[in-house]
Amino acid sequence: MDTDRHVPYGTPDTPRVAVLGEATLEVDPEIARLSVTVSARGADRRAALDDLTRRNQRALDLVKSYGEAIEKLETGAFAINPELARGRQERVRAYHGRVHLAVTVTDFTALGELTTRLADLELTRVDGPWWGLRPDSPVHGRARQQAVREAVQRAREYAGALGAGLVALVELADLGAEGEAGPPMPVAVAAPRHRSARSGAGDAAALDLEPERQTVYAHVTARFTITPPDL
Repeated sequence: MDTDRHVPYGTPDTPRVAVLGEATLEVDPEIARLSVTVSARGADRRAALDDLTRRNQRALDLVKSYGEAIEKLETGAFAINPELARGRQERVRAYHGRVHLAVTVTDFTALGELTTRLADLELTRVDGPWWGLRPDSPVHGRARQQAVREAVQRAREYAGALGAGLVALVELADLGAEGEAGPPMPVAVAAPRHRSARSGAGDAAALDLEPERQTVYAHVTARFTITPPDL
């Protein structure tokens, strides 16, 4: 069994240097997500369902009216459940209905107005926005490339301090790919902004929402062989 690749050191004739390459980028978000919950309550099941259907359709129509500003609109969980009155008998006091919508917005100039108009709908709750990057965003690749360049530069500096030079790359891996401690990288992180609003009377002014910068991290480990040092 070949165990040489797992040895973190070399030999006097072929020394090795192992380094960690890191990169941190701060970029503007690409998308914003909203969570919309439409509710209805009534003494009659059919009436509650009818109200829920009407309010859900109104929310869907509103979101769709923004056209290309919306990247994704999805219906999540739906629930209709009875509320039992106090007592031993199974007497229904009311019915509660809910539908959850997930909205992904790419045009931030329309986000504040859309958020306000959704929150102004009858018995509708809005949470968000949560800013983020797309999983296939080129920013992740930029961070990885920068981390690799940092690893090469760091290894060259270590070798230079010994009067040696880099010879060849032995191994390059994401941090954690082979059991090293550390979180999976790269990843975009940002504390989500939480906004919640309920319906109100009259036309509400559009919210002024400032996009939250995203931080992207990348870490790689690299091993190089170097020329014998001048000690």
